[in-house]
Amino acid sequence: MKDCTKLPDYYVETEYGRVPVRVYDAVIVGSGAAGFGCAVELAALGCESFAIVTEGRNMGTSRNTGSDKQTYYKLGDGDRAVDMAVGMASGGSMHGDLALVESINSLRGFHRLTSLGVPFPHNEFGEYTGYRTDHDTSSRATSCGPLTSKYMTEALEREADAGNIPLYDGFRAVSILKDGDHAAGILTVCPDAADESNKFGLSIFAAENVVWAVGGPSAIYESTVYPESQTCALGAALLCGARGINLTESQYGMASLSPRWNVSGSYQQVLPRYVSTDADGGNMREFLGDYISDPGDLLAAIFKKGYEWPFSAARIYSGGHYLSSAVDLAVFSEHLRGRRVFLDYRENPRELLKNGAPDFSLAGEEAHAYLQSCGSVGASPIERLTAMNEPAIELYRSRGVDLYREMLEISVCAQHCNGGIEVDKWYESAVPGLFIIGEAAGVFGVTRPGGSALNSTQVGGIRAAEKIVYKIRRRGAGDHTRIDGGMISGLVFTGEDEPTLKRIFEMRAEYGRRMTECCSFLRDEKKIRGALESVLYELRTFSRFGARSPRQLSELYINRDILLTQASMLSSAGFYIADGGLSRGSYLVTDRSAEDVIRDRREIKTDTEHAGVVLTASIEADGSFRCAFEPCRPIPGGEYWFETVYRDYRMGEIYDK
Repeated sequence: MKDCTKLPDYYVETEYGRVPVRVYDAVIVGSGAAGFGCAVELAALGCESFAIVTEGRNMGTSRNTGSDKQTYYKLGDGDRAVDMAVGMASGGSMHGDLALVESINSLRGFHRLTSLGVPFPHNEFGEYTGYRTDHDTSSRATSCGPLTSKYMTEALEREADAGNIPLYDGFRAVSILKDGDHAAGILTVCPDAADESNKFGLSIFAAENVVWAVGGPSAIYESTVYPESQTCALGAALLCGARGINLTESQYGMASLSPRWNVSGSYQQVLPRYVSTDADGGNMREFLGDYISDPGDLLAAIFKKGYEWPFSAARIYSGGHYLSSAVDLAVFSEHLRGRRVFLDYRENPRELLKNGAPDFSLAGEEAHAYLQSCGSVGASPIERLTAMNEPAIELYRSRGVDLYREMLEISVCAQHCNGGIEVDKWYESAVPGLFIIGEAAGVFGVTRPGGSALNSTQVGGIRAAEKIVYKIRRRGAGDHTRIDGGMISGLVFTGEDEPTLKRIFEMRAEYGRRMTECCSFLRDEKKIRGALESVLYELRTFSRFGARSPRQLSELYINRDILLTQASMLSSAGFYIADGGLSRGSYLVTDRSAEDVIRDRREIKTDTEHAGVVLTASIEADGSFRCAFEPCRPIPGGEYWFETVYRDYRMGEIYDK
């Protein structure tokens, strides 16, 4: 892959100095599985003038996160795309045409990955067999272990390297530039590019096709499993006129704090012990029994937390029994008491012991049969995990945690945003020329099958690349808007209040605490309204801040982006609840504490009235957000006549429908 050695095509004189401009037909922002996937597809389709721009080549979520057996979701061999689309959309509030696109193109993306060497397992006949995952109606899931997304990213990166695709590393994209209503490029900050004539290290990449592959809203919460290296960049897309969609819908679940990693699958199925301590690590005790009084329910809930990992409003209490998400509430309740929570693989839960030895029948027939089938019936959780999934242990050991010797600190964390920026079936936003792919794209509804996010990184990149190449060929390569200094006027923070980096990070931490308290997996309408007022005030007064260095400027942009994203999500959540929206998906709408909910022993009433609509959010001139419900588009049906499809394809009409 080429380094960022291309000389600027021209410079523009601005109020901030002499800013270099590099011109391409397309620019991809982000270097994760989505960004590299789109780059590889653009190259394969013959696009010659494009580049990747990234804040940090190794910083993204897909390179730095995973679980015990990270899942990739796709069509099964011989499966029907319509059936998969129906399953994906069954959770509600998902556009049917996007569900179909994600389904039809899943094998296209998957087999590209296998051809690049991603080691998805197949049998002796070459069949990529699968397993059931959460929210899955068939066995469409596959995996190559805890590091599936890392393997994907690295394989795509190798292909991009082999194709000498230009990559600009260390450039934080802070604003999307427009020519009228159309995308025209991006403004970036790069400390290494600063000099006497350009003290903020500003650079412009002029391109009429911008691919926003920046990941999800990773820094808006205090409790999060996103990597610390990734922050947030949805706000820039919202600010330039793209619309948010389903920003009410995120996924939360238990994760370790150091390293940040999902504790799903076998990490739970081996029945570890849950303990809490005081803030200093003393006064250790098992605590689940204080909340879940029935020992059988407690053990079954831990086991099922493996494949029902995301917190679910519908899986707390039903039919006289506690369910898997009661565990999340118990963990959160301990945190509210100021205690730290750990998984301990060295000893068994006391509820599992009979005459001093584990008796797996106490966990229920399902757990007992599963552990026996896996040959995972050792005397301790760590022995069972060794038998079931030793790479899951090695994963933590490689990151400095030895599960044989120490406990693993956990919390209930934000893990994925099902909503994001609204796109059409080619992943183009409401701003022509601005494409959104990966987690930043709001393609999912209330729930989604586990692993479908990784599928979407590939599908979105393929679809966006195809549309971009069509547009370039139609308009002509090299036909670009000329950037002038006025396009970036007012984009640098020049207020009198110059915060130190320490203060910027302290503000950021406070933003996260506020969001976690009111609008994570527990949502209180009154607290949401109060938080929204605070966030909007922060945005209205943000111009008071001023930067004197590139690093300050970049970090201030991150803070503002976090606030913009929080404002869009709080506005959406408040609008939904005010319309009578109830608990659904991965969150509870309640003004009660987690402890009160779990002790109430009542089934949670979940929302059904809003399943047929999506919720959009667009920024207004005063910085507030206008929210609206719109009907879900149905899954397209009917037969497609080959000669008609062939004609539409040759004429390019498929891109304009």
